[in-house]
Amino acid sequence: MFFSDERAQFFKPLTGKYREQVVECLRLLHERLYSAQADYGESLKRDQVLDVFSEALERAPLLDGDEDNTRFRNNREQAGWILNLLVEHGWLKRDKDDASFQSTYPFSRTGRLFTQTLAEVDGRSVRTRHRNTRNTLNALAAFVDRGEVYDLLDAHEHSERIIADFTDIIAELEERKRELVKEVEAQQLVQQASDQFFDFMEKRFQPDVAIRMSADSVEKHRDRIRTTIEQIKRKPKTWKANAENELRRLAPDLIVSQDASVLFQLLDSIDTRMRNASEIMLPALRRTLQGFTRRADIIIRQLSYLHSQKHNDIVGVCKALTELDEETYNARLQQAGDTLASLHLGLIDPAQVRLREQRSQRVVHSRMVELDEPDAATLRDLATQQLLEKAFNINGGALRDYLRDALGASRRIDNRDLPINNARDLLALSHVIELGSADHGAAGFRLRITETDPITDEHYFVRRDGFLLELEHDDPSTLTTTSATRPE
Repeated sequence: MFFSDERAQFFKPLTGKYREQVVECLRLLHERLYSAQADYGESLKRDQVLDVFSEALERAPLLDGDEDNTRFRNNREQAGWILNLLVEHGWLKRDKDDASFQSTYPFSRTGRLFTQTLAEVDGRSVRTRHRNTRNTLNALAAFVDRGEVYDLLDAHEHSERIIADFTDIIAELEERKRELVKEVEAQQLVQQASDQFFDFMEKRFQPDVAIRMSADSVEKHRDRIRTTIEQIKRKPKTWKANAENELRRLAPDLIVSQDASVLFQLLDSIDTRMRNASEIMLPALRRTLQGFTRRADIIIRQLSYLHSQKHNDIVGVCKALTELDEETYNARLQQAGDTLASLHLGLIDPAQVRLREQRSQRVVHSRMVELDEPDAATLRDLATQQLLEKAFNINGGALRDYLRDALGASRRIDNRDLPINNARDLLALSHVIELGSADHGAAGFRLRITETDPITDEHYFVRRDGFLLELEHDDPSTLTTTSATRPE
């Protein structure tokens, strides 16, 4: 259980009016311990943690509109209260040195994971999210070359992040669109809204989304990843067996059943994620981006129009003139007349205005060609072709019934002993090897095929391969009719 022991009230520090200050303290401590500014030589003692928290309290506001600071005399006293609160509810740990009797305060594992999420939401860290598609391809290629299952597990992890990255960027675009609309509703200046929009497009869109849709597009690498997966599936049986055993040893949580292959499960999962990212998430990202740019264009045009019309308030000008005295009023009008004196107004000569003759529309006559009914020879050829196709069609159900009749009460038979009583039996004999495919096995009909000596000098075949057919499992209730096949 998650909410047990010291984690019974794990999220309690993030409630109440001090929640923003607690979050800022966690972010700054995480930056002090795990960022480029971290000092990995020693853990932070109590005084050092209090200094970090005091600095964070200077930045973070007090929420709920309550500015009552009578509870704490200064920031250091509040920092000590926050430290005890985080230790009590499982965000931090208190490790005591038996030699020096001094305590250090590192993050707990759960506290570090949640604080890392808070730091990423703050947007201070830099992540190359568009690289996960290429990382998946590189890890699969490394698995093909070296055969280390850690590379396959890395590829599976990177492929899982591809969908999450698409979801993150789509949510960020929607959030940016809402912020832009909110700024317009708050009657912000057009320059400020425009600067923020273009700043986002240059610093966020261009380095990430543009690369995602071009150099690191999932459509670009999808075929190469699929080719690499097929290359892994065509590896020798010994190579795949070693990889399967190693995966079962290192990742026992991935084992669904003893019969299911963990190797093929991971490969199919990567292929499915790439298909979903290419066919579902990438079009969704394009639609969201088009909606965002279209909304931003409309809003910025609207703001530009309002900004350009702020000096054209004729009603306001007339109202201001009515409030002036006669002398000032005449002076203003005289000044406006002097300004407009340089304008010249020209009228169009009516003699130059002529109506153009209307051009007659061109009439296009179209005729529908009526097709004659096909002649008797054509109908006969079509009927013959349909009969031939039906004669050489055989489905999976007919194959299974043919083998069941040949087996009778036994479970094993050689294909040289399969009976041929009519043309249907001959077609079934030529396709009986298909019953050993994975499709029939997944549907409940599993057949083990063992190769024997070739068969020659038969009445119907000059030469064909010999096989020993052994029925391992037959569950007719789960079978479905497979598609028909036609021998060439």
